Amino acid sequence: MKEIKTTEAVGQVLCHDITQIIKGVTKDAVFRKGHIICKDDIPVLLSMGKDSVYIWEKDERMLHENEAAQILYSLCANEHMYPSEVKEGKIEVIAECRGLLKVDKKRLNLINGAGEMMIASRHGNFPVKAGDTIAGTRIIPLVIEKEKMEAVKSMCKEKPVFELKPFLHKKAGIVTTGNEVYYGRIQDTFTPVVREKLAEYDVEIIGHEVSDDHHERITGCIKRMLSKGADLILCTGGMSVDPDDRTPLAIKNTGAEIVTYGVPVLPGAMFLLAYYEGDIPILGLPGCVMYAKRTVFDLVLPRILAGERLDAKELSMMGEGGLCLSCPVCTFPNCGFGKGA
Repeated sequence: MKEIKTTEAVGQVLCHDITQIIKGVTKDAVFRKGHIICKDDIPVLLSMGKDSVYIWEKDERMLHENEAAQILYSLCANEHMYPSEVKEGKIEVIAECRGLLKVDKKRLNLINGAGEMMIASRHGNFPVKAGDTIAGTRIIPLVIEKEKMEAVKSMCKEKPVFELKPFLHKKAGIVTTGNEVYYGRIQDTFTPVVREKLAEYDVEIIGHEVSDDHHERITGCIKRMLSKGADLILCTGGMSVDPDDRTPLAIKNTGAEIVTYGVPVLPGAMFLLAYYEGDIPILGLPGCVMYAKRTVFDLVLPRILAGERLDAKELSMMGEGGLCLSCPVCTFPNCGFGKGA
């Protein structure tokens, strides 16, 4: 590109967008890349503080910001996402459907560490809706060496930076435990909370049973749900270390593999995750899920519904960001809860 005085730019082709910002009114390009400057444009450009402009001089060694943004998008793009229009050298990555966003941090950091280019994204392991912006890409200067972009492409060619896993249809069985509910001494206020959270996803509740605190009966309830075809079991209550809290034992006695009993998340430390016959999740939900606005359940549920199989090591690493601050006005997921380094 070449810098020339605006007063001498009539007939030249702009090599970049020129944006006008009027606080509270507009922030948009008045002149787009490729615009041929005419005589009437000169006063407008000068009023925007553009005493000089950059015109495009084709150089085979260099790429314009729009071309570079297309390359960055190609490094991001995966199934179930599409690009925005190029605007001011930026392309956004848009979700095509609802699902769980996965971010390859290693590749993302590799690109951003290359210099003169950037990709900014949402946090991974959180849900996105159709139409949500996943990320934005652009180079920092107006032009960049083609060789530099090719080098980044070569380093990141194995797979895209982002993945969007659509949520699966699940058939859930709910087992509510506790003598106080079983014998009608108190109203069951736990199950409605679970139903409400499941309603946000493609989950069909195929059964609900209430059991007393005898672990044999709880195990029987779980097995009946499994025999009905449930591929997700949610057990509420009886998850503390008190002697009469038998839900963990009942889950174990189904033959399920216990992945973890306890996670570094508050609220939700007494959470239990097990898998029956290898791939059917059984969740033991502690009492905090009933009364706290957001808990470990909100962090784990989207991942399970996207078909992910969580292991003990990954769950043990949830401590950073695992403390919900119980803000007076909850803005989750637009907060630090569940977002580690």
